[in-house]
Amino acid sequence: MTGRKFFVGGNWKMNGDKKSIEELANTLNNAKLNPDTEVVCGAPSIYLDYARSKLNPNIDVAAQTCYKVAKGAFTGEISPAMIKDCGVKWVILGHSERRHVFGESDELIGQKVAHALENGLGVIACFGEKLDEREAGITEKVVFAQTKFIADNVKDWSKVVLAYEPVWAIGTGKTASPQQVETSRLTLNKHVSFTSVTQSLSAVLSGSVTGGTCKELASQKDVDGFLVGGASLKPEFIDIINAKA
Repeated sequence: MTGRKFFVGGNWKMNGDKKSIEELANTLNNAKLNPDTEVVCGAPSIYLDYARSKLNPNIDVAAQTCYKVAKGAFTGEISPAMIKDCGVKWVILGHSERRHVFGESDELIGQKVAHALENGLGVIACFGEKLDEREAGITEKVVFAQTKFIADNVKDWSKVVLAYEPVWAIGTGKTASPQQVETSRLTLNKHVSFTSVTQSLSAVLSGSVTGGTCKELASQKDVDGFLVGGASLKPEFIDIINAKA
């Protein structure tokens, strides 16, 4: 990767309380982290302010979603402006759980990406195929549909991290092989015009990345970092952050 640091995001999902967040923050704050790796922790919205107050300034915080408008009668939603007001610089959008559990469409995710970027947030934009889609041989079609709605709403790629998230690997212990990562990156390059943005684009891998697999995956030329789920709540997250060291 040229022009950007290695990127490691931790998605805490709907986990944690003040006690465990403080313990995790202390572990990260006291660890020797690779200064050449950009680290972002995705906290539940109710703890964004708290996480920001406990983590050292060199560790950024992300919201796990936001809505497509600034304010209004949208019970339970949060806006980019609210996220920024908590001192948070990033938001995760298009995660498979938002797509498949909460029914968010490609179009809605694209609208969210546009609004978040317009309001100055960095976006970790997720995409990836389910197992039945991979087995049916339509991975490329799925990736194209998802990334098109993202790409159509991006003007400045330096504020975007694309997270390839093979849904079949999440929470299963399976990890996409380097060859599968390369295939997905080539698919991305085929469908989205990256010729003018290669210097600023980061494409990272999500889905059951662990302390045991991170070094091999980090050595691949098409892996610019990771978006980690469950492992980001454990001490092995430090090993993942330092995988490129």
